[in-house]
Amino acid sequence: MFCMYFLMLPPDSPQQAESAYQSHSGRLAAARQMGFMVQPYIKECENIQEIKAFIDYWDHERWNLPFGIDGVVIKVNQTELWERLGTTAKSPRWAIAYKFKAERVSTPLVEVSYQVGRTGIVTPVANLQPVWLGGTMVRRATLNNADFIAKLDIRQGDSLLVEKGGEIIPKIVGVDLEKRVDGALPIAYTTVCPVCGTPLVRTEGEAGHYCPNRDGCLPQMLGQLEHFVSRRAMDIDSLGSERLKLLFDAGLVHNVADLYDLTRQKLVGLGEGSASSIQDKGADNILRALEESKKVPFERVLFALGIRYVGEVGAKKLSRYFGNINKLMAANVMELAMVEDIGEVTAEAVYDYFNNPVHREMVERLRTAGLQMEVVDTRIGNQLQGMTIVVSGVFQHFSRDEIKASIEQHGGKAGSSISGKTTYLLAGDNMGPEKLKKAEKLNVPIISESDYERMIGMDGTK
Repeated sequence: MFCMYFLMLPPDSPQQAESAYQSHSGRLAAARQMGFMVQPYIKECENIQEIKAFIDYWDHERWNLPFGIDGVVIKVNQTELWERLGTTAKSPRWAIAYKFKAERVSTPLVEVSYQVGRTGIVTPVANLQPVWLGGTMVRRATLNNADFIAKLDIRQGDSLLVEKGGEIIPKIVGVDLEKRVDGALPIAYTTVCPVCGTPLVRTEGEAGHYCPNRDGCLPQMLGQLEHFVSRRAMDIDSLGSERLKLLFDAGLVHNVADLYDLTRQKLVGLGEGSASSIQDKGADNILRALEESKKVPFERVLFALGIRYVGEVGAKKLSRYFGNINKLMAANVMELAMVEDIGEVTAEAVYDYFNNPVHREMVERLRTAGLQMEVVDTRIGNQLQGMTIVVSGVFQHFSRDEIKASIEQHGGKAGSSISGKTTYLLAGDNMGPEKLKKAEKLNVPIISESDYERMIGMDGTK
């Protein structure tokens, strides 16, 4: 897509400013005169017919450009109208992007292979006869799941129609039926895990098959380790995927509890000669990060365990409802399902996880290592007790995560959507118009960042 970014310098006089900057094309011309690189593929159009002609021209000529584009941006040229037209929550009303129709090619399906993700979901992949598409050679594309294969009626030896979603990701959009061989057999979807051979499971109502061998299937084991150390979980940034694989292959780490048995002696010199090798400083950084992770609150430890269906919000709700790991592990499905936003499927997944002896032993090892296994009251006041505050927009003294944490630290609840139970809408810059509209409809009071700071007793600085 044609996009341009430029910096405007102050003109020599007000007269220059008026003449040079009264239109977007004038600003671009001024920037070019100042020596900035402004792409030349721009046209001022007088009517819709000229706009359509410009689009049609570049829909064909784009393949002759020295770079790839996927459309054209159409802007109102009179910059004085920009403020009057305004913006939505995500884009200006004075500009719109026109996307070209994606290029489509037909290429033979060589075979279907299967990939296993962190949660055990098995994804079928089409291995294709290499074909040039949108500037790159395409060899593989996802087939999503068994229902997708059945819906498109993909058969052995078929030629598949491939496009690039957003001109980036190859995707299968159909079958080239003109090239189908008589008697072509349907794809027989695998019934066992391609890595460990465990029979696959498909939960009613779900599209994907998954491997239930969470603790013995290599991609799942590595995926769980990567999830555990990730920033929003335990935030152990010294352990990337390559180093985790190094530790796994060396037999030092097979589950997350093993991380806390690592010592300097075990780490130094590991992977000698490789890009992910660990020397003195690297070992010290890893051990320091592991020690620091012991301060991570219980809700994030619970999220880091990677229990199926339990995301950040679910982990927070479960940890605060039960208070500690002992009560959570002792809960039955009915008790778990009583937690807000925890449905029966998630409740069963949590119950099954903690009733697996391997997981209970791992949790005990993590507890012994010093990880937080109970909720610590982080409240610093009760000024917002009983209030539900929905946050929208950008703030001067807080990030979004910080202001939500602040609400909870002062006894309130950070809501996700406006409802009749919402006490306040806390509005920052560029807040979502839909939330504003709903707040006004439901007569929910709207407060500013400074209002909020006064409510919690701040003096206007963070």
